[in-house]
Amino acid sequence: MGWDSTFSQRVEERDLTIGVIGLGYVGLPTALGFLDAGFRVRGVDVTSRVIDALKAGENPGDDPQHDDLIPQSQSDSWQVSTDSSELVPDCDVVLVTVPTPVTDNRLPDLTYVSSAGSAIFSSIAKGSGTIVVLESTVYPGVTREVWTPLLQEAGLEEGADVHLAYCPERFVPGDPEHGVRQVPRVVGSSDEIIGSNLADLYDTLTSGGVTYVGALEVAEASKVVENVQRDLNIALVNELARIFPAMGIDVEQVLDAAATKWNFHRYRPGVGVGGHCIPVDPYYLIEKAKESGAPVELITSARKVNRSMPRNVAADVSVILQRKEIPVSTANVLLLGWSYKPGIGDPRETPAEPLAEALVEMGCNVQTFDPLVDDRLFPNELATLVRSESKISPFDIAILVTAHDEVLGIDWSSLLDKANHSLIYDGRRVLDVEMLESLGWDVYLLGAPI
Repeated sequence: MGWDSTFSQRVEERDLTIGVIGLGYVGLPTALGFLDAGFRVRGVDVTSRVIDALKAGENPGDDPQHDDLIPQSQSDSWQVSTDSSELVPDCDVVLVTVPTPVTDNRLPDLTYVSSAGSAIFSSIAKGSGTIVVLESTVYPGVTREVWTPLLQEAGLEEGADVHLAYCPERFVPGDPEHGVRQVPRVVGSSDEIIGSNLADLYDTLTSGGVTYVGALEVAEASKVVENVQRDLNIALVNELARIFPAMGIDVEQVLDAAATKWNFHRYRPGVGVGGHCIPVDPYYLIEKAKESGAPVELITSARKVNRSMPRNVAADVSVILQRKEIPVSTANVLLLGWSYKPGIGDPRETPAEPLAEALVEMGCNVQTFDPLVDDRLFPNELATLVRSESKISPFDIAILVTAHDEVLGIDWSSLLDKANHSLIYDGRRVLDVEMLESLGWDVYLLGAPI
């Protein structure tokens, strides 16, 4: 039925069918969230493995929070398929949660947005009034630029057959306090009534509140800016972590001192920035700004700083090994953690990979201890993945990359027994240095003089 004057009432009565295109890190929790809120849900993913797992009542992803939420069978409330044409015609609202990566040249890759749009619009009947919402992170203008020609090709008219909107996802994978049911949302639409009604719909999904912000482009830009701001702040402390050690000063002591002022925002330097948002989204704004002739020096510089951190860490490790008279070209390095953040197995844009690449270029042999990482996405040609402490091979230096509970809770005494040299480099500044030193570890810290 799509949108009509009864939409708000149907929201209250939970008498809507919500389609979700793309059942990955964003789409699956979104689909489960709307199901939990009482709506009929239709999920589509082009990956057969994902759909086969869901049809079997199994979690296809690596977030254990979803394990007990997957329906055990198909029903009127829950249906999944690899075929958009099978389920989209049944939907009042279709949410698109497909990836928006960048190319090897760091340019926006809108292939998934385009292909999803083509599949959806070819499945929508004229006069349906279906609301199609893009949730993927894009630069301002993408929703109209990419989708308007596609719906026209399908013989559809925006505002009659289809209503376009944008509502960026904001939840944090692996964080139960900032999941899809808790975070605030913003909605953009050229039609205020559609936007307001969608805000009512999303308000049933999240307790964080929903704001209609007006134009599509405003909502699109807001999500990019959120992650650009974080990238800039992280870049600042990462650069300070290179500056102060050169002066013989520990950056953490400086940041602790600065944080005594009420309006100082405390960030922590690290091995690098990973995930599907912060390392990617700034490039969307950079490219659009260049097209518009606007300057983007600061944003571009921040990306360069954060991208440089893994190789800076590798350089620190090289200095440490040389001072200990350990040949860098034959050194065995243990990375503690691989995924881009603690508590999840997602390795997308993880700084561990460029760190491993830099170490391998130096001649090092690299093994990684990470019990959570999705081994289907692990580059076995670059490093050896170890999931159990007992399987860790002898090493010359360990580098903490990802602060999983399983990493922080490792048996440090037993690990020391496997160390050819008692060297550990804390790339996140989270280890208990006094405890480690009492056991006999020689601890080095990112952002501290070597």
